[in-house]
Amino acid sequence: MKNRTLFLLIFLLGISGSTFSQTLSSTVNSSVSGISKERVTKLDAMLEEAMQKEQVPGLVAMVVKNGQVVYHSAKGFADVESKKAMEKNSIFRIASQSKAITSTAVMMLWEEGKFRLDDPISKYIPEFKNPQVLNTFRYGDTTYTTKPSSREITIRHLLTHTSGLGYGVIDGDERMKMIYHKAGVVDLFTTENVTIKESVMRLAKLPLHHEPGAKYTYSEGLDVLGYFIEVISGMPFDQFLKTRIFDPLGMNDTRFYLNDAQAPRLVTVHTRKDGKWAPYPVTFYDPAYPKTGAKTFFSGGAGLSSTTEDYAKFLQMYLNGGIYNGKRILSPHTIQTIMTNQVGDLLGDGGKDYGLAFGLVDEKGVQLGGQGSLGTFDWGGYFNTQYFADPKTGIIGLIFKQTSGAGNGDETGWKFRQMVFTLVE
Repeated sequence: MKNRTLFLLIFLLGISGSTFSQTLSSTVNSSVSGISKERVTKLDAMLEEAMQKEQVPGLVAMVVKNGQVVYHSAKGFADVESKKAMEKNSIFRIASQSKAITSTAVMMLWEEGKFRLDDPISKYIPEFKNPQVLNTFRYGDTTYTTKPSSREITIRHLLTHTSGLGYGVIDGDERMKMIYHKAGVVDLFTTENVTIKESVMRLAKLPLHHEPGAKYTYSEGLDVLGYFIEVISGMPFDQFLKTRIFDPLGMNDTRFYLNDAQAPRLVTVHTRKDGKWAPYPVTFYDPAYPKTGAKTFFSGGAGLSSTTEDYAKFLQMYLNGGIYNGKRILSPHTIQTIMTNQVGDLLGDGGKDYGLAFGLVDEKGVQLGGQGSLGTFDWGGYFNTQYFADPKTGIIGLIFKQTSGAGNGDETGWKFRQMVFTLVE
């Protein structure tokens, strides 16, 4: 059995060693105590080599230790066709990295006593009352039958991807893809004139993969919780995030939709076409969604865009025990709860647990190597953005790219993470 007591101890030791006031340095300093300058140079050389081999069209990478930026570099192109250079403040669609921010917002309301984690979501969104589980399905006409679930979906289930909800077009079950498409559920993001409430109301009528709590199934649970935040707070979801998280943390470039000044900094989504990097076409989504269209859909699971610096501030807040730049976002107790494995053994023994906002490196992950210390938390986004933060060493790593459907030629993700942890002396 995994030693979850040790897991928590390691995390608490990490944040208790913090000054609880560390903010990101304004300049890069590769001479920070405990960081090997030589290995920082090797890390940079690895990324340069990847650019020369055209593994990716462009990237921004950042490494922070105890609030000090020890590496921050932009390489390649933000747009290949126009030869627009990548910049450190380039804006990326962070997709599923939105989930941790939404979860944080949920837990801020939990701290205020607005609900219990094991409350049924139907207490606040009645349309989810009496959930049904998919029973039979006909591919010919997409009709199906259901059977009643013995359990209600709880807020905890939605936070941990154990609700039984699906993810439509990116779902692993073809039946769910067809059901969600027919119902008009928005899977990720959209330029159409749709609200998150409208999509969640459609979703509430659909069958579940399985009974809540029975399995881990990556889902639109965080989109449901985005609407839940609107219900509980009485504020539009985008405004809640801006006033309660983004403004206090100084995350001025993290938004669902970009203004005229920000839009030119948005990185193009690229894919491989005839062996060359080219703009990704409009498919089931429009890649231009953050700067065009109706701008009415606030996807808690996939809709935000951000910069490496902004997201590093968010992660530093967690490493600081819930405070950043003198602003308290979460209590240390709440962070302990978030960083506790919430899914038991549902993820198997692959080296990762899952809390209430992040993936968590467990003892097996430490044994595998290159993942960080016990309690390192992480996740990534659909367009090839990744992050991780290690409470024991105070290390944050971010590597942001914007590619889709480009095959498996990009090795920068695993190499970056593996090499970042070797920077520590």
